[in-house]
Amino acid sequence: MLSYQHAYHAGNFADVHKHLTLYAVQDHLLRKKSAVTYIDTHAGRGLYPLAAKEALKLQEHREGIDPLWQARAQVSDPLLAEWLSHVASVQPDAARLSHYPGSPWWLARGLREQDALRLCELHPGEHAELDTQALPEAAVRVYGDGLEELERRVPVKTPRLCVLIDPSFELKTEYQAVADSVVQAMEKARHAVIMIWYPLLPSGAHHTLLETLKGSGVRKIWQSELFLREPGGERHGMYASGMLVVNPPWGLDERMRSAMREITALLGNESRFDARWLVEE
Repeated sequence: MLSYQHAYHAGNFADVHKHLTLYAVQDHLLRKKSAVTYIDTHAGRGLYPLAAKEALKLQEHREGIDPLWQARAQVSDPLLAEWLSHVASVQPDAARLSHYPGSPWWLARGLREQDALRLCELHPGEHAELDTQALPEAAVRVYGDGLEELERRVPVKTPRLCVLIDPSFELKTEYQAVADSVVQAMEKARHAVIMIWYPLLPSGAHHTLLETLKGSGVRKIWQSELFLREPGGERHGMYASGMLVVNPPWGLDERMRSAMREITALLGNESRFDARWLVEE
């Protein structure tokens, strides 16, 4: 259960999909002054050196952030250009991609005095790394089960709530557990914005998550999927990345589609992006 460490996959195409969605959602939330509580249920380390032994083992960033970084000067989409400029801001050497920022960094980046952030991480091997990250005082590290923390904290004291849920899904039971947590959270905070990342694997296990949410009564769920390649053939493992956004901000669909047109062109001929309503209003 505690074998997964995201450092082995840092900066891959799924991270690009997940963190660009997160950035677009937070950017919209920051347009209003009312306070937001952010809860990151599976925070990881926060900042990932791409020369670390874990990242070098699989080098998944080569099919993710790398081609985007190399083409950053030619990027025309405003959302993608802004996002890449923030990636550039964490590089010790501005000319070289050496670090990839994880969700704690992205969430802390936009944290205001009136906001709150809870970063949850269960893996003890990640705790020390997360402790080294320079974060605002409003960012509270919670070393325990993120879904349990979500249940304890909702409803929150602030007018708005934004949640990111992105487990490893090493256990098939996690798909149902995540769906149940989302339903419970929405019963207590029906205006919450909840983002759920999921992998598309040959097993098709993600359908448990999707079907449960479709039949749950939760409304306004936007779904997007970034394909690195088509399923099948001799290659195994994750072939696409999925994101669900409950109560998506206005304009998210259009902004993501525009950015993904450039991203899929850079990721290669097999890459494509699909988006639709999983559940309409």
